[in-house]
Amino acid sequence: MKFLFVSDSFKGSLTSEMTGDLLERAAKEIFPDCICEKLPVADGGEGTVNAVVRAVSGEIIPVTVHGPLMEMQNACYGKLDEKRAVLEMASASGYALVPAEKKNPLYTTTYGTGEMIRDALDKGFRDISIAIGGSATNDGGMGCMRALGVRFLDENGTELDGAGKDLGRVAHIDCSDLDGRIKETKFKVMCDVTNPLCGENGATYTFGKQKGGTPEILEELEHGMRHYRDVIVKEFGVNPDEMEGSGAAGGLGAALLVFLKATLRSGIETVLELIHFDAYLKDASLVITGEGRTDRQSCFGKVVQGVGEHCKNKNIPAIALVGSMGEGAENIYGHGILSIMTTVNGAMSLEEAMEHAEELYYNGAVRMFRMVKAGMGLK
Repeated sequence: MKFLFVSDSFKGSLTSEMTGDLLERAAKEIFPDCICEKLPVADGGEGTVNAVVRAVSGEIIPVTVHGPLMEMQNACYGKLDEKRAVLEMASASGYALVPAEKKNPLYTTTYGTGEMIRDALDKGFRDISIAIGGSATNDGGMGCMRALGVRFLDENGTELDGAGKDLGRVAHIDCSDLDGRIKETKFKVMCDVTNPLCGENGATYTFGKQKGGTPEILEELEHGMRHYRDVIVKEFGVNPDEMEGSGAAGGLGAALLVFLKATLRSGIETVLELIHFDAYLKDASLVITGEGRTDRQSCFGKVVQGVGEHCKNKNIPAIALVGSMGEGAENIYGHGILSIMTTVNGAMSLEEAMEHAEELYYNGAVRMFRMVKAGMGLK
């Protein structure tokens, strides 16, 4: 009997790797002769690079870049093979890199993400996947593109820095010095956000507040973003608002789509493709997946949904061991997941559950495998 363990992390308590180790321990207790295979995985958000690199025995590449406030910052990305690399923009331009008292999307930039892309190009990678969750920015991707050679000029021909405050000052975009290697590189953007660049559901009003934007700051940024969009329409003949996901990461999605001709992909689908997930399903008797909380959002690009769909297509049974269930959790049954079990074994606070996460997860896994064994004995 072969079990395949492919669980997301339980944020704040268990890593994807830890869940695999605990599942193996529990499985061996109930099925001593079973074969266990463990795949760390993520959905294109935080932890994606580490999960993919571990799954394919790749390599972490350290790089020094400018952070969201143009401070020097240690970042990293993943080498999968000689041509393929996977990047997380949060490593260079992430929300967690800005102290609470300095969070202000007028002054943050994606410049460091562009430097990370440039480093990957320098090292010969020509198939680059970029996870763009967790940004601290709302600069329309100007900073990132500036690091790759694009010049954003004001009405006097002066080059702008490329932070959020500059959106409304762009008069002309000069791409003549855009890194020539970009034309020979395939860019895939891992993103499950479909927001447009501007408007009520756009980058600024949907995500700007959590990045430190006050109502006044958000109004200024939205005004600037609309102006920036209009300049792109005028000079390139494309409207970012008509591109799904252009509002992701404070508009970085728009810049990657427009200037790098990137393709937008589901985060979990890209990860599963990068780690050749379907090959691991061969001869699998049962797949165990999971996440910290399963609810209606789990059906929209999360690990459990992606894993379940692939198992369904291959006729492999899959079940989920999760921390808790919320409204709409049962919707996941339509995506190849046959059952959900929770790790909590009584009424407790979130803090208590996280404090005892390892013990709860292991005991929940033992209960789950006992149930699997009971099911095998049905006549």
